[in-house]
Amino acid sequence: MQDIRDLLEGLKRTPGILSSFVKSIPESRMDLRRGEGFWTIAEHVSHLAEVQPMLLERFQRFLNEDHPQFIPFNPGKDEPVTPVCMSPTAALLQFEQYRKKQLMLLENAGTQIWQRTATHPEYDQYSFYILARHVLMHDYWHMYRIEELWLTRDGYLTRLE
Repeated sequence: MQDIRDLLEGLKRTPGILSSFVKSIPESRMDLRRGEGFWTIAEHVSHLAEVQPMLLERFQRFLNEDHPQFIPFNPGKDEPVTPVCMSPTAALLQFEQYRKKQLMLLENAGTQIWQRTATHPEYDQYSFYILARHVLMHDYWHMYRIEELWLTRDGYLTRLE
C-alpha cells in the first residue's frame, strides 16, 4: 500500500489524459463499429463516464460500512451490451466531475479505510485499496482499447469474445 500516492496521482491525471486523447481522435472515427461485438470509441468513452457514479458509491460504502458486500456490475446482463452513447463532451465532463468527487473522498480517507476489506463474488480479495487500483486499471484498459480501435489495422485488432 506504499503506492497510494502514485494511485492518487494516476487517478488525478486520468481526466486530462483522457480528454486530450479523445479530442485528438477524428470525429469520423468516434461512432465507427469495427466489427461484430466491438464497441465504438464513443461507447468506450461513454462507459467510462457512466460507471463513475457507481464507483463513487462503492467508495462511499467503504466509508460507511465495516465490511461492505458488493454485487457484480455486469453491463449486458440486465441492460444493453453496449453503453448508451453520450456526446464525447458530456461524457468527458461527467468523468471529470465524478473523478473529482472520488479523489476528495480518497484523499481524505485514513489508513484504516484504505485497509478496509469487502466481499465481492468476482474476486478472491477486495478492499478499498484494490478498488482504487481497479478504477485506475479500468480507465487505462478502456483508453488502450480506444487507441486500438482508432489506430490498429483490422487484421490486428484484439477480438474480445
